[in-house]
Order: sequence, then C-alpha cells, then structure tokens
Amino acid sequence: MSAGTYTPRPGAAPLPRMIAAQAALETRMLLRNGEQLLLTVVIPTLLLVLFSAVDIVDTGAGEPVDFLAPGILALAVMSTAFTGQAIATGFERRYGVLKRLRASPLPRWGLMTAKTLSVLVTEVLQIVLLTVIAFALGWSPEGNPFAVLLLLVLGTVAFSGLGLLMAGTLKAEATLAAANLVFLLLLVGGGVIVPLDKFPDAAQSVLGLLPISALSDGLRDVLQHGAAMPWGDAAVLAVWAVLGLGAAARFFRWE
Repeated sequence: MSAGTYTPRPGAAPLPRMIAAQAALETRMLLRNGEQLLLTVVIPTLLLVLFSAVDIVDTGAGEPVDFLAPGILALAVMSTAFTGQAIATGFERRYGVLKRLRASPLPRWGLMTAKTLSVLVTEVLQIVLLTVIAFALGWSPEGNPFAVLLLLVLGTVAFSGLGLLMAGTLKAEATLAAANLVFLLLLVGGGVIVPLDKFPDAAQSVLGLLPISALSDGLRDVLQHGAAMPWGDAAVLAVWAVLGLGAAARFFRWE
C-alpha cells in the first residue's frame, strides 16, 4: 500500500454533483414538511373533488371535472413552485441556512437550480395523484402530451423564479403573509375554478396576463379542447420565467 493512498484531495465537487445533492436534500425536506404537503397536495385535491361533485360554479358545457382538472394542475404547480418554495426559502434565510450555504462552493444560481429541480420532482408526484383522482371523477383529457409538458415546465420555472425572488428580498414573516395572500388571490382570480369570462372585460385583459391564468388556460385549451399548442399562453409563461429568474438571480440575498 503506497503512502499516498489516503491522502486528502481538498476541493469542490463537480458542479453537477453539487446541484444534484442539493436538489435531493431539498426534495427530502419538502416531502417531510406536513404544512407543505397540506398546501401542495391536500388543498388541490379537496378543491378538485368538491367542485367536481357539487355544482357551485358554472363551468360551461360538459363535465365540471373537464374544466377543473387543468386548473387544479396549474394550482398544484403554483402551490409548490411559488407559495411553498417562497415560504420555505424565506425561513431558511431567517434561520441562517442560506448564509451557511453561501460559504460553500455552490453558487447562487446553482442553489436556485437545485430548488427548481426539487420542485419538479414534487410536482410529478402531485400530477400523478391529481390525474388519478380526476380520472376517477370522469375526466376525459385530450390534446398533445408534449404541449402539456412544455406548459408545466414553463409554469414551474416562472413560479419558481417569482417565489425565490420574494423569499430572497422580503423578511420571512412578510414572505409568509404575502405568499399566502397571493395564493388566495390567484386561486380566485386566475381562472383556476372561476372562468375568466365571468369577470368584467377590463379585468379579463389584465388577469389573462398572470402566470396562473396563462398556465390554467393553456392546459385547458390542450386537455379540454384538444388544441395543438397555445403559443400565446406559452409566451406569457416564458416572459414570466425570464423576468422571475432574472430578478431572483440579481436581487436574491443570502441573509
């Protein structure tokens, strides 16, 4: 055995390995948080079942679940990528977790990438669960799966950037209040459960530019109406993704 067999080799791990390790850690933490699971799984599931079974909102012709399922999928993306991530990251800043990560070789954009990857893993589990429930309620989706995947990815990136921007610039308590308030406002006014055409014309033009409206309407165009690719909604999500991640990368504070 040579003398140098166990010689330490100090230095940072390759960047992809660091991002993968951080993403795995973020995913485990997210799935172990009971409050996060309530927000990301229980609430969307209850809304899907309740509004599909009870005729509360006029969703137009056809089965209510055909209108509701795409909107609930969009809500699940928002609850995980925006609301849940903003709150969790905000308190990580408060407790000094991010300050310690800053001392590691992992760059700021690498942390954001790892958090976004963990969100994608969680969303896969959400979408599988919600899809099974929707099928049990009589859902009959149509359209191109690739278009659905593209919209979900764009929506995830857009909401992830906005969530990290909020968590990286506001205090933890302010992030908690603001993220929950935005969640409730977009749930009501983002076309998730109430169709946008129920709002005044002036409001529709503004609400249609919101990321939750673009995601829910785009998914609905594909899954309910069989559209090939709603490029307008995809463009809105792409703009929000660029603006959100760009602003988060620029203004995110570690402490």
